[in-house]
Amino acid sequence: MKPVLLVIDVQKEFFEYSQKTKQSLNEAMDYINAAISLFREKELPIICVQHLDEEDGLFPGEDGFELPKELDIVTSDRHIHKTYGNAFNKTSLNETIRSLEVDTVIITGFSAEGCVLSTFKGAEDLDLMPIILRSSLASGNPENIAFIENICNIISIGALRKMLN
Repeated sequence: MKPVLLVIDVQKEFFEYSQKTKQSLNEAMDYINAAISLFREKELPIICVQHLDEEDGLFPGEDGFELPKELDIVTSDRHIHKTYGNAFNKTSLNETIRSLEVDTVIITGFSAEGCVLSTFKGAEDLDLMPIILRSSLASGNPENIAFIENICNIISIGALRKMLN
């Protein structure tokens, strides 16, 4: 197994959607940052995926497009901009992953029922092994997180740490 960590759509704009969404993102951030730390320690690739929508003001240079300072993504991490829910659709993500000789995609981020699930299915369609990191998803509807965790391959941060040792 050679994994990559995907951090999907943890952007300032989405913290403004609702109090539930903000709380969900803040709770997920601890697990996302723990995974980022683990991947850095193991010198494994991290890819930050950001949603781009010029009509909604989500583009580089706009505050809502940017990452919150609490998220441990750095400029040397790979960055992909997407315009569809599935981060593989019309982006360089598949080519980037293939160039890294990765076969497993650990997925985190927002929104569980939208871009995360769509990217999970996109990875499956490309014969990759997608795995959701438990407690690292966010949604304005907490029931959707539980649903996605129930229907997808899932791993805890502890089990991931053990597997990568």
